[in-house]
Amino acid sequence: MTCASNACRGSGSDAARITEGCSGRAAGLLGLGRGTTSLPVQTYDRYGGVFEHCLPASYTRTGYLDFGPDSPAANARLTPMLTENGPTFYYVGMTGIRVGRQLLPIPPSVFSTAGTLVDSGTVITRLPPTAYSALRSAFTKDMAALGYKKAPALSILDTCYDLTGRREVALPRVSLLFLGGACLDVDASGILYVASPSQACLGFAANEDDGDVGIIGNTQLKTYGVLYDIGKRVVGFSPGAC
Repeated sequence: MTCASNACRGSGSDAARITEGCSGRAAGLLGLGRGTTSLPVQTYDRYGGVFEHCLPASYTRTGYLDFGPDSPAANARLTPMLTENGPTFYYVGMTGIRVGRQLLPIPPSVFSTAGTLVDSGTVITRLPPTAYSALRSAFTKDMAALGYKKAPALSILDTCYDLTGRREVALPRVSLLFLGGACLDVDASGILYVASPSQACLGFAANEDDGDVGIIGNTQLKTYGVLYDIGKRVVGFSPGAC
């Protein structure tokens, strides 16, 4: 699974440039960070440092990228943008994870030690190993109760299932919680990464160490309008935006 490898993770550079995509072809990369060379900062006078994107659940649907203060959805769930954590990335304060209705027993320090950032250029969300272990354990338990059969791991994705022959798939809800009460109830398309009907995997992976920065990747952002307001220093999540 090349596109989830470290080599294809978002670099965080602000400069718009042409880079090698995961398929080996040239792909355009637009700088949307907070650095001086990024598009939102260079166009601040016009758009106020506000933009929002929505990544669709599949290639048959349409997403969007909007700039300007009129773009944010009214139902955005806001969380502070932690600008003191760095000059370029969009850091947020992740506080917990729920699977179903269960808040996982993860100490808050697990998320605050290295911090968490939202990065649309990263494919798969990376969690501190302690947090990922708790997520995997709860998810595996609920999937077993639903009668799903395990399948081999896929690259960095180690929790996979065989969905062959199933017309409908019920999944445990996975919710990511943030400072300020914001939450992201991950869409089904972001809970499972479906390589094939016989190999559908939990779309999260563990960092090497709890001291590594956590990253909310684009697989888990699907169907949400993700708002970035540099002036007000907030990030927002609007469910069902595309």
